[in-house]
Order: sequence, then structure tokens, then C-alpha cells
Amino acid sequence: MMEKKKQMNPRIRFKGFEDDWEQRKLGELTEQTIGGGTPSKKIRDFWQGDIPWIQSSNVQLEHLVLKKAEIKQFISKRALKESAAKLISKNSISIVTRVGVGKIAYVPFQYATSQDFLTLVGLRISPLFLLYKLYVMMPFMGEVAQGTSIKGVTKPELLVMKLNVPTKTIEQDKIGQILTEVDSLIAANEKNVGQLKLLKRLLLQKLFSVEWRFKGFKDHWEQRKLSYYLQVSRKKNLESLFKKTDVLSISGEYGVVNQIKFQGRSFAGKSVLSYGIVQHGDIVYTKSPLKKNPYGIIKTNSGVAGIVSTLYAVYNPLPTLYSPLIQYYFESNARLNNYLRPLVNKGAKNDMKVKNEDVLKGKVQLSSKLQEQHKIVSILLEIDSLIAANEDKLERLKQVKKFLMQNLFV
Repeated sequence: MMEKKKQMNPRIRFKGFEDDWEQRKLGELTEQTIGGGTPSKKIRDFWQGDIPWIQSSNVQLEHLVLKKAEIKQFISKRALKESAAKLISKNSISIVTRVGVGKIAYVPFQYATSQDFLTLVGLRISPLFLLYKLYVMMPFMGEVAQGTSIKGVTKPELLVMKLNVPTKTIEQDKIGQILTEVDSLIAANEKNVGQLKLLKRLLLQKLFSVEWRFKGFKDHWEQRKLSYYLQVSRKKNLESLFKKTDVLSISGEYGVVNQIKFQGRSFAGKSVLSYGIVQHGDIVYTKSPLKKNPYGIIKTNSGVAGIVSTLYAVYNPLPTLYSPLIQYYFESNARLNNYLRPLVNKGAKNDMKVKNEDVLKGKVQLSSKLQEQHKIVSILLEIDSLIAANEDKLERLKQVKKFLMQNLFV
């Protein structure tokens, strides 16, 4: 007989449902539990079948419904007979209990798993409701994980876990359905963002390799020293035009940003009189290495004016350049690193030994036509705008999901 205990209700209910939720053990909500196994890799025939075989790496924390197209390995019927792997019926829920403990997946097709899973088969509850209920409890699963070399939770520990659930299947289904719809929207927007970023990478490659040109532009792009487009700025904050609140930093992802707004505090010294002034449109080179950019990064200030420490070099654009072009030109890590590598000597403390003037001695290949420079920047700005809009929509959808998860469950 199923054990029924104290009643608790969520903050938000669908209209028409007022019955108290009941507390059940996870073991009461499934007819059967199945473990898994890994067929021997030495027997080739084991891995030439059509039965999807999943391991922990196939399961992502935020993507709870597994798709067959995501499975890379398939085993044979012989592998099922001669190994610990077992055939699992569709519409089951698999929980990672060892490596990656707490990850879960709803699988709408027949499959087998590695030994890192415990699978719930023959569910006595709405599968999608249970899927998201377990997702809510994942942090708890991680906390109770036992073991030293491989952390995990045991089958008995999982099956005695207590869950608060609706008594009516219809309410369970509605909760599972709305969360599935939100997840589908999130996945669609993640795909949009990924495609837009892929398009941007393609544009950066094709436009700066001169494979793609705008109509009406046929002039050859000549290689010139960067000094043809930029000059070293000598402007310092000697008259205290800017304060510590105006100190700027350089981010590999976000470009030139206000230090306090971006990092939450100012790292400026006692005096900022020696700091370099950065106007809108100026170019900034940071002499601090990043993991992907060991020789520093080069960015255009697209925001308000401010100041930077002496660790940065500031450059003014000459009349030959529309300055946002430089940031896009050096957005490719390979192009940036290849440009700076011959110019920069790294010190014993991994600091950059390079004069501000020397940074301009390398050669770049850019259009000499300002109109073409503007067109290139215009299309890339448009792509950036679309990416930002889709990322904002994606973040708002994730917030909606978070709100629902916090309020649709006890």
C-alpha cells in the first residue's frame, strides 16, 4: 500500500485544482527500477546494433528530454544478452547516480544505459511531472552523494526520497506540459542564438578575407602597417577631468566597459591623474594576457569617454579609419594572436614588454574606402544586435522557467 503523509501545496495552482498534495516515496511511484552496463569495447559486434546506448555525458542538466539524434553509440541485441546492459522501455526516466550524479533524462524511445544510471520504468505518475519534480530535487541529490573516488547515490537512498505530488493525474500532466513548452521555447531560442553566432563567424571570416564584397567595391585591399589607421594617444587625465568612477576596463567578451559597473568596484590607484583618456571611438590595447589571448586584446570604445590605467595603450583613429572596424578585425582570436605575437615580448611575470608605438608596426589588410568600412561595420552591428535581442529573450525565458519551478512545486 502506498504511504501517504503530510499535505503540502504549491504557491500556484491551475484553476479547478484544490486538493491537497500528498507526500510519497520515489519507490512508490515506479513499478520497476533498472540498472545498466557497458558492453565490452573489445567485441566489435556489440557496438554495431541499433539500440541507443546512453552514458552520463549524453545527459545535460538543462535539456531533460533526450532526443535520439543526440545519441552517438548504439549496441546490438547480442550485447544485451552478454553484458549487464538491459533494454529499457520508452517513456522511462533515467537518473545518473554516479559520475555526474543528479542529471536526469526522460527518454521517449527504447534504449539502454551505462552502469552510471538507475532507470525508473512503469511510472505510476505523469512522467513529465516526475521529470521536473526530480529536476527540482537535483541539488539535494548532489548533496547526499556518497563515495570517495566516484561520488554517487545508492538505489535505496533514491527510492526512499520523499516527493510532494498532486493526487490528480490531470494536474500532474498540466504542470509537466507547461514546463515542457517553456523548455521547447528555450531550446528554440538557444538554437537561434547559436545560428546567429555561426553566421557572424562566417561573416568575419569571409568579409576580412575579401571573399565576400559589397556591390560597387572592387579595389584591392592592401597590407599596411596599423599605424596607417591609428596613432598613439598622449592625452592624460592631468586636469582631473575624469574620476575613479570613470575608470574603464577591457573585457574579451564585452569590449571597453566601466570598471565599477562591470566588476562591481574600482581597482584604481590612489591617484588617476596619470591615467590615459579614452574618447568614444578610441582604440584600447590591454597588456594583460587572457587564456585565449596570451598577448592581450584590442577593442574599440563604443561607449562614453573615460580613463584607463597605464597598463593600457590608447590609440586615436586617423581619418583613414572608421574605428569600430578594428574591433571586428581583431575579434578573431587567431588573427589577433598572430598579429601581436611578433610584436610582444613576455616578461618573467607574464607581463607584456612592448611599447605603445610598437603595437602599430604590424601589418593589417583592410579596405581603404571609408564607405566600405562603414558597410562592413553596419552588417556586423546588425548581427550583434540580433544576437543580443535573442540572448535577452532567452534569459527572460529562463527566468520564467525558474519562477514556474519555484511556484508550481512544493
